Amino acid sequence: QVQLVESGGGSVMAGGSLRLSCTTSGLNIDDYVMAWFRQAPGKDREGISCITWNSLTTWYSNSVKGRFTISRDNSRNTVYLDMVNLKPDDAAMYFCAADRGKRLYPGSPYCAGQLNFPYWGPGALVTVTS
Repeated sequence: QVQLVESGGGSVMAGGSLRLSCTTSGLNIDDYVMAWFRQAPGKDREGISCITWNSLTTWYSNSVKGRFTISRDNSRNTVYLDMVNLKPDDAAMYFCAADRGKRLYPGSPYCAGQLNFPYWGPGALVTVTS
């Protein structure tokens, strides 16, 4: 059974940094494109980052580009999201998502489309204080 679990959420000050982790099980992570989404209260779920199975290609939404970095360690069945210079608008529930396949050039709109990802974690809450 495929399971994804996020960790590393918490409260940070504006301008601070945080690393989120997504640990997977029940799958061969080498066969999956991994992605991060987020959803703030009252807003739609937003695709923010995506990474190929071999880490050679990444994608970021304009809202996080230059501040967030996605990475993965397949040997640990884990994908990461390193966030720096956090802003109050970054406060949201952050979700890890997975889609089976070895797509070489994922990007918008694929990476931003939540319906493209059948597997999801329960989310990790990130709050940003100003």
